[in-house]
Amino acid sequence: MNDALPSRRWLARGAVILVIISLLAPAGIAAVAGTGDDADLASGTVTDPANGSTVVGIQGFHFKDRGAEKKPARLVSADENADTEWVHTGIEDDVSWFYDVDPLDNGNLLVVSTKPAHTLVYEYNPDTEEAVWVERLDTDDTHDVDMMENGDLVVADIRNWENGTSEDRIFVYNRSTDEITWEWQFKDHYPENTDGGYNEDWTHVNDVDVIDEHRLLLSPRNFDQVVILNRTTGQIEDRLGSDGDHDTLFEQHNPDYLESENGTPTILVADSENDRIVEYAKEGGNWTLTWELGGPGQLNWPRDADRLPNGNTLVTDSLNHRVIEVTPQGEIVWEYYATWGPYDAERVAHGGSSNGPTVADMNASGSYDVTGSAGLQPGTGEGKTFAAQVESTFAGTPLADSASEFAATWSHVTPWIRPTWMSGWDLFFTALAALALLGWGIAEVVYQRRRIVGRARSVAGSR
Repeated sequence: MNDALPSRRWLARGAVILVIISLLAPAGIAAVAGTGDDADLASGTVTDPANGSTVVGIQGFHFKDRGAEKKPARLVSADENADTEWVHTGIEDDVSWFYDVDPLDNGNLLVVSTKPAHTLVYEYNPDTEEAVWVERLDTDDTHDVDMMENGDLVVADIRNWENGTSEDRIFVYNRSTDEITWEWQFKDHYPENTDGGYNEDWTHVNDVDVIDEHRLLLSPRNFDQVVILNRTTGQIEDRLGSDGDHDTLFEQHNPDYLESENGTPTILVADSENDRIVEYAKEGGNWTLTWELGGPGQLNWPRDADRLPNGNTLVTDSLNHRVIEVTPQGEIVWEYYATWGPYDAERVAHGGSSNGPTVADMNASGSYDVTGSAGLQPGTGEGKTFAAQVESTFAGTPLADSASEFAATWSHVTPWIRPTWMSGWDLFFTALAALALLGWGIAEVVYQRRRIVGRARSVAGSR
């Protein structure tokens, strides 16, 4: 009887080892297979080819201001069939992130990128693969710079923190004289307790667009609102949303200003934390939701939406690592996968931002699901992602909300920590293997506790 117990223990240990090896096997196979250069850039659904190229600014991953070689910041261009045309990794090897990119009238691109402690803005010529000019701005992690008609740059100065006070601002920079000719600070127009009070990233103002010679459109992300600023008077003319009103906007990105045929002010915006794209029209003195696209499980932290002249919308679905063109009813007609963290996408033929009709002008108001995706795992060409499988498995059950929340958290966090050769499923099974190994270790410690304590006492007594 006593001889049987050790045998059972070794059988149990062997079973645990077998389980751990089985769980790690997919990741091991993937590691050996690896991926080729730019294997994470791929076409998805294309039922309606685009009218020319689409350029994408990819944020990339960095740690302590150093870019990750396997998760690089890049500019990429996809053709009408969502095939990669070219890849640009930066004018300096240590560019950490790419953000906004705007097509210019001459066919070049206005690029916003960051290096440790400052921002590089430059005009990039895709044909020569060279920068025409470069400006080094003494700003930290600027996400957006827009060019005015006279060539000056208007800058969203983010994370400007000095002596316990936020100095976040919008300013105009004259490239000819190397001078700031105008500036506007948020602290002069918002109470200090906004978004919980001053901190190093108080406003997280991620976008500034020129509406006309007098007005700018601003996106203080952490304030959950979009504002129209009159640059001449220095006053805020209008606001969409308010601090903490997450039903209207929740930490949005890259709003665009439109006007309907009858002159109704309209704002199209990526409502990032609500995982949707929304359009609001100013009707009867109030902002009214006229169009809603997607939601949790369909989009994942979208950070840009542009209305195209054909009435479709180009959406940068950041943590699904893709750019999609959708009809007003939500059907995907063009899809391009681009890891790691696409931030902004522009259809080059139409310039920067939105150049199309409002949903009111198209009689397309309503709430629509996103349909027609190829459903690839970004960078792998595989099918449904682990997060999507979890969500669909528990849909319609009492655990649906918890599963959806877990899936969203998983999709937000894991792309930044898993190796490039590892899929979401590989990471999940590796995590299970780690938990099994941890459980085995704890069980061994409990089982061997008397022997461990005895040895510890013996060692202590011999000193």
